[in-house]
Amino acid sequence: MKPSTVNLHKNVFRNHLRSNVFPALMIGALLLTLLNCAPVFSDLQSARMVEKDKIEITPSYSSISFSEDGESGHVQNHYGLQIAHGSSDKANLRFRYERIQEEDFGLNVIGLGPKYAILPNRIAFYCPIGMAFGEDVDISETYEIHPTLLMNVLENRQFDLYVNSKVLIPIARENGEILIAFNIGAAVGPDLGKFAIRPEIGYLFNPEEKGHFRHLSIGFSVTP
Repeated sequence: MKPSTVNLHKNVFRNHLRSNVFPALMIGALLLTLLNCAPVFSDLQSARMVEKDKIEITPSYSSISFSEDGESGHVQNHYGLQIAHGSSDKANLRFRYERIQEEDFGLNVIGLGPKYAILPNRIAFYCPIGMAFGEDVDISETYEIHPTLLMNVLENRQFDLYVNSKVLIPIARENGEILIAFNIGAAVGPDLGKFAIRPEIGYLFNPEEKGHFRHLSIGFSVTP
């Protein structure tokens, strides 16, 4: 972001701190995250693949909070859309758009990447690359890659339970920090190849810092 925008957001968060008495560490962590394009760390997908030549559409909503030293609070919302295409029985191509919205700030994130089945319906690997854009955002500084391992603990045509892990790696940003995320979720529906409700919870950590971010998400997948 441009210096003028950084100063603007510093003033906004200082006022927010005075009026709402949020812990200073929380506000500092939130400011750092927003200035680094507020990483999207939810998955809203299991290791299950979209079938060949089919398309799966998943709108979603996420509520993001930050916790440290026993203090926690809501910081932002994500409104998303994922589109997955079955390139083959063992490979999908996935596109994702997220609108990240805080009370006084917002930006957009897009990502695209392949997903490969390692063990059908059990283990898959997904590796999207993405960027953020918005007012006063330097797009060239926002590129990230998120290698993700997706693992189904339980799976059948009506229910998936999964545990996923990922690493968030900045590509071009100077002094960018590598983050780690874990997600636990489910897919529930009469036939997961056609429709699924996707509740999910996840945590984002900087291994070198205290505190963590948490998301609570819900998505709905439809295969026309």
